[in-house]
Amino acid sequence: MAVMHVGMKMRIACCSLIYRKALRISLGSLGGKTVGNVVNLMSNDVNRFDMTPLFFHYLWISPIQVVFILYFMYREMHMSALIGILAILGFIPMQAFLGHRTSVLRHKTAVRTDDRVRMMNEIIQGIQVIKMYTWEYAFSSLIYRARQNEINVLKHTSYIRGVIMSFIMFTTRFAIFLTVMSYVLMGNTITAENVFVITSYYQILRQTMTVYFPQGVAQVAEASVAISRIRKFLLTEETDVGDPTPIDPNWRIKPNRRKYKKERDMAPERLLLPRGIWVENAWARYGDDVCLDDITLDVVPGKLTVIIGQVGAGKSCLLNMVLGELHPFKGTMYVNGVISYAAQEPWLFAGSVRQNILFGQEYDRVRYRDVVRVCALTRDFSLLPYGDKTIVGERGISLSGGQRARVNLARAVYKVADIYLLDDPLSAVDTQVGKHLFDECINKYLKDKVVVLVTHQLQYLKHVEQIVILDEGKILVKGSYDYLQESGLNFAKLLEEQLAIDDASEENKVQNILNKISIHSAMSMDSSGLERRFTEPEEVAEMRTIGAVDWLIYKEYFHAGANWCVIAVLCIFFFGAQVFASGGDYFLSQWVKIEEHRTSHHHSTPVETYYSLSRKQCIIIYAILILTTVTVAVSRSFFFFTICMRASVNLHNKMFRSIIRASMRFFQTNTSGRILNRFSKDLGAIDEFLPNAMIDTFQIMLNLLGVVLVVSLISYYLLIPTIAVCILFYMLRRYYLYTSRSVKRLEGITRSPVFAHLNATLQGLTTIRSHGQEMILVDEFDKYQDVHSSAWFMFISTSRAFGYWLDCICVFFIAMVTLSFLVMEETSFGGEVGLAITQCIGLTGLFQWGMRQSAELENQMTSVERVLEFTRIEHEPELESKPDDKPPPDWPQEGEIEFRNAVMRYSTTEPPVLKNLTFVIQPKEKIGIVGRTGAGKSSLISALFRLAYFQGKVYIDGLDIARIGLHDLRRKISIIPQEPVIFSGTMRYNLDPFNEYNDETLLMALQVVEIKSALTDGIACLDQIMAEGGTNVSVGQRQLICLARAIIRNNAILVMDEATANVDPQTDRFIQNTIRTKFSQCTVLTIAHRLNTVMDSDRIMVMDAGNVVELDHPYILLKNKLGYLTTMVNRSGPSMAEHLRKVAQESYEKRYGTSA
Repeated sequence: MAVMHVGMKMRIACCSLIYRKALRISLGSLGGKTVGNVVNLMSNDVNRFDMTPLFFHYLWISPIQVVFILYFMYREMHMSALIGILAILGFIPMQAFLGHRTSVLRHKTAVRTDDRVRMMNEIIQGIQVIKMYTWEYAFSSLIYRARQNEINVLKHTSYIRGVIMSFIMFTTRFAIFLTVMSYVLMGNTITAENVFVITSYYQILRQTMTVYFPQGVAQVAEASVAISRIRKFLLTEETDVGDPTPIDPNWRIKPNRRKYKKERDMAPERLLLPRGIWVENAWARYGDDVCLDDITLDVVPGKLTVIIGQVGAGKSCLLNMVLGELHPFKGTMYVNGVISYAAQEPWLFAGSVRQNILFGQEYDRVRYRDVVRVCALTRDFSLLPYGDKTIVGERGISLSGGQRARVNLARAVYKVADIYLLDDPLSAVDTQVGKHLFDECINKYLKDKVVVLVTHQLQYLKHVEQIVILDEGKILVKGSYDYLQESGLNFAKLLEEQLAIDDASEENKVQNILNKISIHSAMSMDSSGLERRFTEPEEVAEMRTIGAVDWLIYKEYFHAGANWCVIAVLCIFFFGAQVFASGGDYFLSQWVKIEEHRTSHHHSTPVETYYSLSRKQCIIIYAILILTTVTVAVSRSFFFFTICMRASVNLHNKMFRSIIRASMRFFQTNTSGRILNRFSKDLGAIDEFLPNAMIDTFQIMLNLLGVVLVVSLISYYLLIPTIAVCILFYMLRRYYLYTSRSVKRLEGITRSPVFAHLNATLQGLTTIRSHGQEMILVDEFDKYQDVHSSAWFMFISTSRAFGYWLDCICVFFIAMVTLSFLVMEETSFGGEVGLAITQCIGLTGLFQWGMRQSAELENQMTSVERVLEFTRIEHEPELESKPDDKPPPDWPQEGEIEFRNAVMRYSTTEPPVLKNLTFVIQPKEKIGIVGRTGAGKSSLISALFRLAYFQGKVYIDGLDIARIGLHDLRRKISIIPQEPVIFSGTMRYNLDPFNEYNDETLLMALQVVEIKSALTDGIACLDQIMAEGGTNVSVGQRQLICLARAIIRNNAILVMDEATANVDPQTDRFIQNTIRTKFSQCTVLTIAHRLNTVMDSDRIMVMDAGNVVELDHPYILLKNKLGYLTTMVNRSGPSMAEHLRKVAQESYEKRYGTSA
């Protein structure tokens, strides 16, 4: 118990250290395979520490035991004892070699498991995109291949384990055979006394030398691999940003603590400079590429600095350099002041909206209310089911893109800081909210602060004191708006074209006041709304089975491994091995009886033919029995582990098929930690621990059966205590399993939050460090760890108590058997008595181990149960159509879309998010979809792709989409999603995972969207490696790659879900032109926040609270002075409104020939 407690402490310490290191890992090191590596280190590698301390001691106990037992046996049988011991010692080099091989294979397995877990993580993060692109099969084959690679190595490990576990069947029997044979061949006569005394000595050795010693070798070897992998991770490059306390709690009192006080913070204090940022001739690298080239920039309080530039210009890299995540390798940078940062991709953790905004800061009611107001969140809180106490789910999955962006901004603004770095917070929100954020939040609320804003929304720039234009990592020009207009740069011309907001003239002031009133009425309610008492929401609990592990789980496990004929053959092998082993033991007692008989009758020929066997014949029979035992035992192990590995592969594939086919609701209610837990920890248990426990259990139960039969052959009276003990064992095991099973299930469930928390942390590292909130996350992680540790400690406590009571019963059983021979009057041969007692002694340690393993088997079967639980989740409808409903290959030719009374909800128990939508989109029509954040724009797309529950009818070219398979539907609709998803692998793989198109087609698509590498490198660009999540390219470039995917597909219907939100106006214009030329014959639905991108559409659909409130040509809609679109256009400012009306009128005249 104490040793296992030590192992548990070691595991917990390593987990804590890995997590603390993950918080300090540098941005450059985070790409590639880190996420899968960290999850695997925490799920599988650290588990080696649980058992290693237990078995480690047998590495020194075993040799000492061998020396003592050799001395005692030498007194009994002289040199023959040495021959038997040498036979056992002869297996040690083999065990050491196999142990070493295990460690080598373990390392290979770990690397392959890392890859598989990383891929699984990517799939979970990008599941919606995978479903929309119908890439399920491509990713399935990728995961199956990764799993097969992993199993190919695991198979060898299993075979080694099988050989080691077979030793228990024959090592001591082989040693007894050699000892007895050599003793007899030396001319000695064996007696019951010396044979069964040495047998009992060998029984003692059997447990230590054939179970614990090889386990010790294997566990230490595997633990050393785990330690080297953890060490490699801990030596990964660290950052000096944020709070170093997690890794170095005493850094403040150390003499060299100045190294943590960043050099860039020290200089301004020496120079007594005010708060601000000073960069001079700075160069920086991201990976091996130079991303910033000779940057010189000063940012001071009260002077808003806006950074603009094309996609991939280095804007986010500049912010990362200011944060300290990237170091200038040349030049100098001084930053003086506390930094707050809002990342370009909103990061939210599983918790309430309020917790996400406060993020560890004290709750200041007045400040909080002001921040919520300036970030335009008041109305959203009134619409959320529990106000700001609504649980947002992992990655903020229950909020819209705009809401996530504003909560992310609110967190940065709520923090009291000197410097605010805002990375494109305006892109995911509509025009009116964007204007509100810029005016109220950035210009007014943060007016006295140092503010650096990255944006593509050029209409806000007219009154900005310092505009910086970046291009390919260089500053092209910087200065005020007027200066840029005169600079002569092409890019600066866009500023004029964008018609930024004018100063409101006298006649516009009344209109502005009215606008403000309408904005406030839409966004600001009575502030007391924030303080309303909402009931606390409940998180969806993880699935959990109760009661005994059903026998059907065992049936499904074996059925996954082989058919029933093969299982029957395996059973014959198991029984055969035991029959030959027990037969050998029984024959030895008969041989002793023959020798005793021969001695007592002075070598006279006995009457019975049984006693007429010569010594030579006895040796041959015994040798055959031992060799057969060895052969059958080893063959059985190979056979068994082959079936187990096949079961592992099939269970994994079955679970993965189920997950990839699951409804989107499943991913919204289950965190990635829960899913990854089953794909890492539970599968690891099925791969490695379950087969061990199972073969041990079967072997020892058959051994028990063998002992019962052998003992009953000697004296059937002994069946009475044997059966009594078996009943006692069974009852004790049953009683123990009630607790143990539930505790083991609880342990599995308490593990999920640990992984979910780790995953969330890795996604939001930059935000966490910039807020200096590492210790809050460390405390949260430790809390999850403590809950898991309490379940684990309960588990090991119960298993140790079980072991103790088993030992007590075993001692009682041996005493009964031994005393029965003294009490019973019938005469027994010494050989038979010796056999009975040695068999019972052999049972003691073995049976305790066997019972523990049988309980462990049931506990490990909970992993199979948990895996099978995920095969019984709610799935989407069929992917392929029934033969009668299959659409023609060229469907849809026209691209007409009709909604009839369509109602959609994300859950059957929740209110609808789309309400009785009825409209028709004509073939080849270009439709702009607008509406404030949360109006149901993206939900409309979900309905079109059948990603959620919907009633009513949706027709495409007159075909009811509910009748056809999901793949037949989704394959025919191109989508450029709101959040561009890139998978690790080559550019080619990201464009065409099925290899359906040739390289020229893929290259042409990349050149059309002007991906730089495609224009410079040609076809070689298709082999460019994309990092996990596409972190080695900018968000805008990821969006362009998604556009290239749509061009390759060339479908009759294209959907763009805010596809140009993260790109600059020039790239936006380029994308719009590409869509007009490349998709001129397609029906295009564009969800947009920038009204200018959709103002020349054939029609605009305005949505509000799940309803279509307006649908017509924008020119017609703008004639309604009180219309929704008119209100939105007016809020964009007088000049912009005039420009938008002009665009709408030109579009109308072009289409209809005259303005109405």
